[in-house]
Amino acid sequence: MAKEITLLFHNDMGVEEIRTGARHVGCCGATPPMDHPHVYYHLEEGGAVRCSYCSTVIRHDPTLAEDACEPAEALLEKR
Repeated sequence: MAKEITLLFHNDMGVEEIRTGARHVGCCGATPPMDHPHVYYHLEEGGAVRCSYCSTVIRHDPTLAEDACEPAEALLEKR
């Protein structure tokens, strides 16, 4: 079984939505030290979640690579 990666996102840019090819994602709101508690979600194929702390929408986009996101600067960490 292939290991799935987890991407951790921030939203310093203030965008409403972050799109990603990853299915395991996390949100920290803003870059440390101004971050909120880190929360992690599993995205269904083509699905989306709204962060329970900062309301950023993270949407699975199957046209993107598993380690990619739009906007690209939203990526804080890859695990």
